[in-house]
Amino acid sequence: MNVALTGATGFIGSHILTELVSHGHGVIALVRDDTQAVTVAQRGAKAVVVDLYDTPAVIKVFNDADGAVHTASPGDATSADLDSAVVDAAVKTYPASGKPYAHISGLWAFGSNMSITEASPFKSPALVAFREPIEQRVLAEKGMRGIVIVSSTAYGDGGGGVPGVLLASPRDSDGNLIMLGTGRQHWSTVHVADLANVFRRVLENDRASGYYVVGDGSNATVAELTEAAAVAAGAPGAVPGSDDEAKRVHDSATTSLKCSCSIRARPLTWPAPSLAGSRPTRASLTSFATAAIGVEWRTGGLKEEQRDGERDRGGAQVLLCVVRRHGSRCPGRVLHR
Repeated sequence: MNVALTGATGFIGSHILTELVSHGHGVIALVRDDTQAVTVAQRGAKAVVVDLYDTPAVIKVFNDADGAVHTASPGDATSADLDSAVVDAAVKTYPASGKPYAHISGLWAFGSNMSITEASPFKSPALVAFREPIEQRVLAEKGMRGIVIVSSTAYGDGGGGVPGVLLASPRDSDGNLIMLGTGRQHWSTVHVADLANVFRRVLENDRASGYYVVGDGSNATVAELTEAAAVAAGAPGAVPGSDDEAKRVHDSATTSLKCSCSIRARPLTWPAPSLAGSRPTRASLTSFATAAIGVEWRTGGLKEEQRDGERDRGGAQVLLCVVRRHGSRCPGRVLHR
């Protein structure tokens, strides 16, 4: 199939591009300028330079595709406007078509919740409260196969906000890394390659629609993650900080890193028929971090043989947890290996 993709030069979008191309799909990448066009073309995509706020232009690109994926985000106060503009184009392009439109979201829309299931209410922090009404528009378009991928904090392959924030943590007078907040909060995480795999699978399967909450099930505490980063950074250890100090020091960090929430996508007990066979291929962030986070972040990605080794050691320890949600009721499921 041919897939229109926004955000193809971004952290998550670039991995989705690679995942699709490597499985024989065509990608039409909607990019901002000629420099980005060259980048995505080198990765196997057809590039179209377009303003995502130009609805007729986006509709024209979407019409040339068998489906679309939206991952682009400015990460600022205009994020809601951009998401709304792209959704406008999608619902105008694909009414009564049955074609898929996959829209990325974040787990923080559920607020602090240590057992997220299909029945969990949205309790969004103010910075991401705009997401739910936009996502409901995606799912309300009956003629379009609307999909919302709710991602845990993504990491891996030399990118993502987590490794950089952890390694750049301030230090106390003894050289210990100071944790982001008290360290007691939990972060649900997912390797970006596993996240990209889920995007591909929902596009390929005609039965896939609705919400998919994706995490690797490890749900480490910030304390555990910072202690792992301390080993990689050569620091003697890690010590708790405070939530107020975390918000001040990391004021420019992403919403997920500023939030002191505890988040867990709870693994359930039976496999997803629509995505059977999907499984994580990377180690959890904690097990991966101690041995490799410093190398990965500083070099822009581990060598292939190093990644394979981490996969072999850590891959068996985690399951890719997916919770589906249609309206207020839908069974949840784990993607078993």
